[in-house]
Amino acid sequence: MEEKEELMKYLNAIYQNTRTAIQSIEDIILKVEDNNLISELSREQDEYSCLAKECEHFSKAEDIEDLKDNNWIEKARLWTSINMGTMLDKSTRNITEMMMFGTFMGIITCIKDKDDHKGVSTELDEILDKLYELERNNLERLLPFLKEN
Repeated sequence: MEEKEELMKYLNAIYQNTRTAIQSIEDIILKVEDNNLISELSREQDEYSCLAKECEHFSKAEDIEDLKDNNWIEKARLWTSINMGTMLDKSTRNITEMMMFGTFMGIITCIKDKDDHKGVSTELDEILDKLYELERNNLERLLPFLKEN
């Protein structure tokens, strides 16, 4: 039973990381005026959604019924953070900076989760590695948006 519980914890950690990214993009994209940034964030959202689906498929395959999205407190905190961060400054630079901070947090979470769940599941390690690479690539793709036009 403990093995399945560790598997569930690891899966939920990855899933919640992807769901945080998806929600962040959903909350912030409505404030974006730069069409190129909207396209980039939409692309990122699609990729995070694919990884969330991988988690959902893994959950079904392993008969894990307790796949958890972020709780309402976390969702409210994220929504408030985004709205406060864009209240006075909806510039492309500011929104990009906010997204990059979130992406850095996602990378940190990936590193900690991988270390915390060593040897639990090679399949989940692979999903987490994809998430980590996505996060790193997103940073590179967001960098040009920091330059004011």
